[in-house]
Amino acid sequence: MVLITGYQKKQKDEKEFLLLELQGDVEIVISETTGLPYATMRKTLMSSTFDENTCKALIGKELTGEILKVETDEYEYTVQATGEVKTLNYRYMYSANGKQTAEQAVFS
Repeated sequence: MVLITGYQKKQKDEKEFLLLELQGDVEIVISETTGLPYATMRKTLMSSTFDENTCKALIGKELTGEILKVETDEYEYTVQATGEVKTLNYRYMYSANGKQTAEQAVFS
């Protein structure tokens, strides 16, 4: 399941639009630095055609599906909490059909 946790306003070329903030289930991963397990959740943004009132009303709603890790070209990402710059080669995206592969999700 995926939870709608909020929304963000964005603007491009003088047009405003709203993105839904999505959060996946809890998962346990192993730290590359310490080798110890920690709990985390995948998060992503999804564009919408909703107005702000609708986005507010959707907060807390669960969606079927999952958030997939999809391979991309490398890009730099700055960790806001520490200022550390990392090079990543993936992004997260919502898939309504949890059985889809990442490749199917990108091209469907």
